[in-house]
Amino acid sequence: MADYPLDELGGRTPLMAAHIPNMDSLAQRGEIGLVRTIPSGFPKGSEIANLSIFGYDPRQYYTGRGPLEAASIGVKLGPDDVAFRCNLVTLEVMEGAVFMLDYSAGHITTEEGREIISDLNKALGNSTFRFYPGVSYRHLLVWRGGGEMMETTPPHDITEKQIGNYLPRGEGAWELITLITDAQILLKSHPINQRRLQENTRAANSIWPWGQGKAPQVPLFSQRFGLRGSVISAVDLIKGIGIYAGMEVVEVPGATGYLDTNYQGKAQYGLTALEKTDFVYIHVEAPDEASHNGDLEAKIKAIEAFDEQVVGTTLRGMERWGDYKVMVLPDHPTPLRLRTHADDPVPFVIYSHKGGHASKVQGFDEEQAKKGGIFFENGHELMGHFLGEGP
Repeated sequence: MADYPLDELGGRTPLMAAHIPNMDSLAQRGEIGLVRTIPSGFPKGSEIANLSIFGYDPRQYYTGRGPLEAASIGVKLGPDDVAFRCNLVTLEVMEGAVFMLDYSAGHITTEEGREIISDLNKALGNSTFRFYPGVSYRHLLVWRGGGEMMETTPPHDITEKQIGNYLPRGEGAWELITLITDAQILLKSHPINQRRLQENTRAANSIWPWGQGKAPQVPLFSQRFGLRGSVISAVDLIKGIGIYAGMEVVEVPGATGYLDTNYQGKAQYGLTALEKTDFVYIHVEAPDEASHNGDLEAKIKAIEAFDEQVVGTTLRGMERWGDYKVMVLPDHPTPLRLRTHADDPVPFVIYSHKGGHASKVQGFDEEQAKKGGIFFENGHELMGHFLGEGP
């Protein structure tokens, strides 16, 4: 949700412009401040930010995004396995150069993506490389004995840019580039792509591996904080963190990881999860996707839907318990003018039903959070504060 001030909003951010009565009320009645979720020098990725928010120091536990996504889809990695996030993307040739037109291949459906990945695995999978299907455009590539130290680039960071300078670099890069080329040859004539082109929809004409790493060693959330937890998200990397942390993954029908996600269903399933566990982590991707698309109107709508259907539904449902706490925050900024992630600190609010703290701010946004006077430089410390030392 976090962003920069925009001229078209009169110098306000989308959070300032959106109608968010529930988050504003939490800010007025609770504890508000800023937190840096991405340590200096780390990739500006959701995997880094969410590890921090879960309470795990990325400097100690981060090995790559791929292993987290592997855990989410049930792929167990051996000690020499390197897992890559593998996007289905749309590339376009213009004036003799190749550009990243769409990091999501037109937000290809899960059914289409799975069929394409299955066919790629049949044609190119072997004892070294194997493809595993995920959700929509988000899939997995495992390289047995592969190189984890090469440089790769998230495709959403290079939308509408030439890809030449962003292909894999370093040890093992040539093997990976060869695999990408072989996949492009197969995808060009794939029946799903032929149909999508006839329907004037973007084709998944390439794979894009990135975020590689080996399996991390992460202590259980219950050992760190003494609580049983659940996690709700449509995004595999979030589920993967939860799995490594020993949490229960709660699947919600209609949760898409996109603007059309089942906002209210996430809140309702979260409330049900709290009948069995002590803590639930609910993640919504929609504002981030709107930012990657450069769509201001969609971002404000997504923020308002989150406030009404997720925060509002949760707060009303939590009244059944006499003692509860809620924390709300973005994982990282995704500024519309950048169309990718940034590592600026983000606002957070903590509200305890028991009371004990009331801020003097007007609402929940980036500027009001600065007025709260609280700042966590080390994002992984915020969870302990919320669960133990907060109001």
